Amino acid sequence: MLRLAMLEMRPGCERCDVDLPPDQTGAWVCSFECTFCTDCANDDFQRVCPNCGGELVHRPTRVGDALRKHPGSTLRIHNPPS
Repeated sequence: MLRLAMLEMRPGCERCDVDLPPDQTGAWVCSFECTFCTDCANDDFQRVCPNCGGELVHRPTRVGDALRKHPGSTLRIHNPPS
């Protein structure tokens, strides 16, 4: 049986906690799904994940039936700068 693996679609930026809905653009992720908004990804991290050192890339959106059947995560991870 084929199992589908999908992104968690985390709901907010790990640094500034801005909302990042799964059906909208503006989220960036690394291969571990650390999730950041465009401002943090570009301005603060130069598209390099501060957690793992991996590349931050645009997170795709999830819409329509796919979003209804597989909603985004509700787990918020927030690690503000110290």
